[in-house]
Amino acid sequence: MSDNIKYSIVVPVYNEELLIEESYRRLKKVMDTTGESYELIFVNDGSHDKSAEILANICENDNNVKLISFSRNFGHQTAITAGMDNAKGDAVVVIDADLQDPPEVILKMIEKWKEGYDVVYGKRAERKGESFFKLFTARVFYRLLKSLTNVDIPVDTGDFRLIDRKVCDVMNSMTSIKEKNRYIRGLVSWVGFKQIGVEYVRDPRLAGETKYTLKKMLKLAMDGITSFSYAPLKLPLNIGIFLTAASVIYFIVELILKIAGIKISILNTAMAVSILLSGINFVVLGAFGEYIGRIYDEVRDRPLYIIAKKVGFDDEDGKTR
Repeated sequence: MSDNIKYSIVVPVYNEELLIEESYRRLKKVMDTTGESYELIFVNDGSHDKSAEILANICENDNNVKLISFSRNFGHQTAITAGMDNAKGDAVVVIDADLQDPPEVILKMIEKWKEGYDVVYGKRAERKGESFFKLFTARVFYRLLKSLTNVDIPVDTGDFRLIDRKVCDVMNSMTSIKEKNRYIRGLVSWVGFKQIGVEYVRDPRLAGETKYTLKKMLKLAMDGITSFSYAPLKLPLNIGIFLTAASVIYFIVELILKIAGIKISILNTAMAVSILLSGINFVVLGAFGEYIGRIYDEVRDRPLYIIAKKVGFDDEDGKTR
């Protein structure tokens, strides 16, 4: 296969043995229609099922397919990073293996890329097969993040997107400093360049269960907020201003009521204020703890990920980054 690769398709995988073969089949069918060179880079993020075994077998029968296997589970965003690090294409597409994001949309992204756009992100016009809770929380989070940061991160988007080679190179140079708690879609927006969205309908899963548990979704949300917003750090100042103003108003009201001869239960007021302040203290300490924890992750300077095995690459030795 020529080193002159037009498209690199990065597919993070975690325990998707029920969908791997169908995912590969649909991706191959779509990319074959382009008539141009491509590579499918599957990143096995420490799967415990037969995902790695199935992918290794596919690699043996298709020179367009490559496999990166981590030594353990390092997380979805890190798997995307590893795929981008090893991608050689003029354009790099990130898509999950669960087929909720239809591979056929990649052709529309390629059209926009050829029109001159550097980033083409998938915008979910509809999300089928997802619970009300997930739809509601996702909607709230995207809009909350947008209001907290001055980076224009499009709402209702995931990691499904196409990025130009120069954008990928910038992303790779940024991640060389080993930013641990990364939020890829936010970083892509932060680097800028000419961007546009392509609307599509997100399909329900064909098989298996979502790998994004509530805990992982909360972690991703916190990564997004702490990576692109200082608002939580400004919380104590805002709360202090509010409480000071509220206290002044309260004492004025209390003075007026005393002058009018109306008695006030000081004990109840004191208890309410004490509980309120305690709650605020815990919220503030929690916000500070999130930032401090991420600083701790950075200064330890451990590898972002460890590759146990590579299949289909020129250099198949394991390595760390």
